Amino acid sequence: MRVLVAPDKFKGSLSAADVAEHLSAGLASAGIESTQLPLADGGDGSVDAAVAVGFTPHPVTVAGATGTPQRGRIAVDGTTAVIEVANTCGLATLPGGRRAPLDASSLGMGQAISQALRFRSRRLVLALGGSAGTDGGMGMLAALGFTFADADGRQLRACGRTLHQVHTVDSSRAVNLSGIEIVIAGDVTNPLTGPNGAAAMYGPQKGADPAAVRYLDTGLDNLVEAFTRSGYPQARAVADSPGAGSAGGIGFAAMMLGARMVSGAEYFLDLLDFDGHLAGMDLVITGEGSIDEQTEHGKLLAVLAERAHPVPVIAVAGRNTLSRNRWAPTGFEYIHALGDYTDRNTATDPELTGELLTHIGRDIGRSSLLHNEGPR
Repeated sequence: MRVLVAPDKFKGSLSAADVAEHLSAGLASAGIESTQLPLADGGDGSVDAAVAVGFTPHPVTVAGATGTPQRGRIAVDGTTAVIEVANTCGLATLPGGRRAPLDASSLGMGQAISQALRFRSRRLVLALGGSAGTDGGMGMLAALGFTFADADGRQLRACGRTLHQVHTVDSSRAVNLSGIEIVIAGDVTNPLTGPNGAAAMYGPQKGADPAAVRYLDTGLDNLVEAFTRSGYPQARAVADSPGAGSAGGIGFAAMMLGARMVSGAEYFLDLLDFDGHLAGMDLVITGEGSIDEQTEHGKLLAVLAERAHPVPVIAVAGRNTLSRNRWAPTGFEYIHALGDYTDRNTATDPELTGELLTHIGRDIGRSSLLHNEGPR
């Protein structure tokens, strides 16, 4: 019996590598050997997943969401660099965890990109999950040499608070990115502005109240007008594109640099060579913190299950609300939820999560599914 253990992270609790390790330990205690392949979908944890399959980690010191120096890292191989918002200027970099919806900046993401370019990377993979601000990517662009000025020519600090003041955008001193492929790997399809835009849809989870959401949305609209005024006639069309609203508008800024948007799930399964690892396997065990109705619609676990077919897939989740009659159509032989094993909240308890994953791994290893008699 050959088993591939290929989970995503359990957000707030364990990394994908930790989840894989605990499940594999449980399998081993039942006498089942396994191969581990920690996964990501373009969100936080993407750098870790790339490192786990052989990319070289490089530490970077950048500005956190509110400017405090932040120690992050990027992952680089011969041609590709993976850079993520989460470990550079994401929510996790906010001092004391205090939300700063107007003052958070994407500056650190741009600084990390600049450092990746020193390794002569010809492809930049941007993982945009876990962002802290809504600055339309101003900060990222500022780190790459763009300047933003008000109507009087005064240079502005790049953050959501100053979006309203931007009158002109100057890229004359910007880093030359010609010949470099930029990929946004994610599943956010929101435009930059409007009722489904970056501020309206994601501002509240970054601490923005209704007034701040309106302020940020009209500010983002002003930023688009400033780009148009400054010689970028395509700015409005880019802002309306699916994915421009990802990461508080970093998607928009990246697209203005020529980035293309791809499915984060598909792209990372390819990048991490899921198909190569799948060859010869009899079972795949995957998982993530939450499985629900959204899982069916292009999320990592459903995409994995489709690609794994006809190899059976068992999923493990911290929380599962996907009804039993949807398991098979989504591609799962069975779903184990930590909530079925404890009444305690595992979401912020790594130790308990790890213990339960090991227990579930052992249960799977002992189950009759491994003897071709169906799931336990």
